[in-house]
Amino acid sequence: MDHTFDFGPVSENRIVYVRPVEVDGLPSELRAQAGGLRRIYALHDAEGTRLALVRDRRTAFVLARQNDLAPVNVH
Repeated sequence: MDHTFDFGPVSENRIVYVRPVEVDGLPSELRAQAGGLRRIYALHDAEGTRLALVRDRRTAFVLARQNDLAPVNVH
């Protein structure tokens, strides 16, 4: 489920929001890629656009930092 992502041009707001996502609530094609996980993590920009889905919280934070973004938890 982890991939390389092109976040495109990033605005001056370098914050991305990391939140847990229940796999059951995703479209079937994404559920099929979840490899049996019940929960994955999404990264969203300030406007709420989903940028990426990854298998765990740690990976979400690493991905954000690798792209010069500042990750923030959302509950």
